[in-house]
Amino acid sequence: MSYVARDDRPADKADRYAEVEAEILAVLDGEPNLTARMATVASMLADAFDHYFWTGFYVVAPDKTPDGADELVVGPYQGTLGCLRIAFGRGVCGTAAATRQTQLVEDVHAFPGHIACDSRSASEIVVPVLDASGELIAVFDVDATTPAAFDAVDQAGLERLMAKVFAAG
Repeated sequence: MSYVARDDRPADKADRYAEVEAEILAVLDGEPNLTARMATVASMLADAFDHYFWTGFYVVAPDKTPDGADELVVGPYQGTLGCLRIAFGRGVCGTAAATRQTQLVEDVHAFPGHIACDSRSASEIVVPVLDASGELIAVFDVDATTPAAFDAVDQAGLERLMAKVFAAG
């Protein structure tokens, strides 16, 4: 069931987030595999919202770079080719990873150090993903082709979903 923009009233979008959250949690019930959980979340959210252009995860790389830095490596996603690796602190995803704070960016071209994996992306939201012990395991990234496509409703819906899917212990 795809989200159809009946209009952009926040209550409608909030209701759709609640619906898709229930659907995702039902599908994932009893599934322990992290990759399967991430792939399912990316797929179902990409299908649920028409304004999602690129939807997916960047996972904390298990090994540091040769110079000892932390980085993210592309994980399960839906959309065009994603960047393969992103250093902590670099671009929107790296900033979310380094700060552990959601990044809500109305215009990615105005974001210092933005990484253009696909030049059609115009706005972005990136949510840190923590496990049950509070460790950062990934960031969840959504891009849109229109400026200011994401708002506080998207942020609340995605933060709640990530906590329920990955931090519930």
